[in-house]
Amino acid sequence: MAHLPVRVLGSSSALPARRLTTGQVLALSTSTQPPDLIRGKTGIDARHWTSPGETMAELAAEALAGALDQAGLEAAAVKRLIFVNSTGGDQLLPPTSNLVMKALGLAGSCDCFDLNNACMGFLTALDLAARSVTTGLEPVAVVVVEFLSRFIRADDTRPFVVFGDAAAAAILGPATGDEGVLGLALSNDPTEGGSIWLSHPSVTGDAAETIRFLHSNANMGEIALGALIGSAREVLRQSGLTLDDVDWFVPHQPNGRMLDKTLDALQIPEGKIVRVVDQIGSVGAAAMAVSFDRLRRERPVKAGDRVLFAGVGTGVACGAMLLQI
Repeated sequence: MAHLPVRVLGSSSALPARRLTTGQVLALSTSTQPPDLIRGKTGIDARHWTSPGETMAELAAEALAGALDQAGLEAAAVKRLIFVNSTGGDQLLPPTSNLVMKALGLAGSCDCFDLNNACMGFLTALDLAARSVTTGLEPVAVVVVEFLSRFIRADDTRPFVVFGDAAAAAILGPATGDEGVLGLALSNDPTEGGSIWLSHPSVTGDAAETIRFLHSNANMGEIALGALIGSAREVLRQSGLTLDDVDWFVPHQPNGRMLDKTLDALQIPEGKIVRVVDQIGSVGAAAMAVSFDRLRRERPVKAGDRVLFAGVGTGVACGAMLLQI
């Protein structure tokens, strides 16, 4: 692929105030398994769940405000706003992105739209944002919000003990040097089916639809790991680089075990990532976005560093991006 000359102007992340440990979640569930066993299986100590009355648009606006502040931009400077979510947002029509604009005090200053590609939504949106910037539409704001706690139930333990809620945002603008996307690999393979399923209530007639896991952990993990590693290697092939040339790694983090297997398979040291799944749980498309923001804030990231994103989601959606910052 051609180099996309863009740079990250700012990023931020936000969490709902309500924090629950794995022990507290199990106390709400029908499971009789001890907390230590679940923590060992999932690698999750805590997660944040939204409270009644909180909206995705509000948390999106909070994350975007932080990213804009870091970028030194007013909200009115944004020329495109992409809202990423896996479960339909706060409303279907108009798109939730309109509510985000309203929360930021914007009216007619940019276009906006919603995007859903399961756990790969953030990376898909980054690609669209980079292409927008490269063709002259800039800056572009990407914000991802997942409220997965609203689509789980206490008597279905597997999703109930892993999912959490989170938001994160990134602002992209034109490169001033050699920054930009060096490699990209995105794909979907619907023949593999969806290992994580959420039906549409207008089709089923059940307003209380919840997320379901359709395959065993072993089957899900095998497919996901293979897809993620394949995407990462393809991006490196495109760029003519190796993992030794990568300074930082931002992987999808559906659970602690999957993250450990990813690092082991690619032989990436823990020091090159920011682990978030242990404290925020599995947060879908927000996982890479939160991890990237914390990487920029908590690690000595410097100009010229190369960041490798790699992820996989139900669909099967998978992909990787190599970004020089």
